[in-house]
Amino acid sequence: MKQTIFKSFALSLAIFLLMNSALATEIPAAIKKRLDIVVPGYDASSVKATPISGLYEFIGDGRVLYISQDGRYIVDGSIIDLEDKINLTEKTKNNVTRQLIEGYDEKKMIVFPAEGKTRHTITVFTDVDCPYCAMLHKEVPKLNKAGVTVRYLMYPRAGPGSPTFIKSVSVWCAVDQKKALGMAKEGSALEAKTCDNPVLEQFELGQKIGVTGTPTLILENGKILPGFIPADQLIKLLDDQE
Repeated sequence: MKQTIFKSFALSLAIFLLMNSALATEIPAAIKKRLDIVVPGYDASSVKATPISGLYEFIGDGRVLYISQDGRYIVDGSIIDLEDKINLTEKTKNNVTRQLIEGYDEKKMIVFPAEGKTRHTITVFTDVDCPYCAMLHKEVPKLNKAGVTVRYLMYPRAGPGSPTFIKSVSVWCAVDQKKALGMAKEGSALEAKTCDNPVLEQFELGQKIGVTGTPTLILENGKILPGFIPADQLIKLLDDQE
């Protein structure tokens, strides 16, 4: 596990420095020397100094890590500003998540729009066989009436090729996706269908964001809320974040 993190981190920084020569001159040579390893299949987006002297923030593939100036230490955890009472790592992660969700085509989501004016929008990673997801889905009409748009992304927890994954594809390929989604969550039989679908890419997006269970709710500011939340409580949370 540690070796995988190190290799992924190394590649991300190596690629980023190659693509951003101006930034490369600002990063200590010790980091570049220590992490000059190339492993296929990873991407990087940002490297910058933190408020802590000698510690750099690295964002790669939805993950936030920190590395010491001499390239010796990697920190996989949170930086909290006790004076301002801000979790700086959480703030960064929220921003990364927000950008990933905003960059995803809404046409590939199953959307239950707000009634009247949209006050809030939440994006939900859902598993069609998850009982807590079914509980949340029953709250959608109440959320819609309160001006909350609910957008669904598929996250079959058992992974590609599983019965839940196949059922998710059938939902997406149905003529009436919303009806099919409701039926699936109720445990009703669905007509098996296949077509070009985004189920796999949505599952991979969830993994990149760090989804570990369902339902997982993403707020407009990128904040991640795991698990079932009743509509009244969720509406209050959404109003309070304004």
